[in-house]
Amino acid sequence: MERDTIRRLELLNQLRLTDSQKDDVMAFFAKREDDLKALEKIDTAETERMVHVMPIMTVVREDTVSQNFSREALQAGAPETDEGYWCVPKVVE
Repeated sequence: MERDTIRRLELLNQLRLTDSQKDDVMAFFAKREDDLKALEKIDTAETERMVHVMPIMTVVREDTVSQNFSREALQAGAPETDEGYWCVPKVVE
């Protein structure tokens, strides 16, 4: 990373870094570049590509429509119903 890039980043992020801080940023990104070069040296030709580290297994079931309860059974405990609808007190005036 060059000082010109740091200057542009300062403007974009509305920052003001001291010279010492700029040196720290440059040293940090230089270290990351060294890490990247070290990773690029690793031979991955025999490594299988993957998207996730852990295998993802999707359990698929039949999508069937079923109604386990009747409306009357569900409304049996309701204090009041009217033509199949629950009656509730008015809460908004």
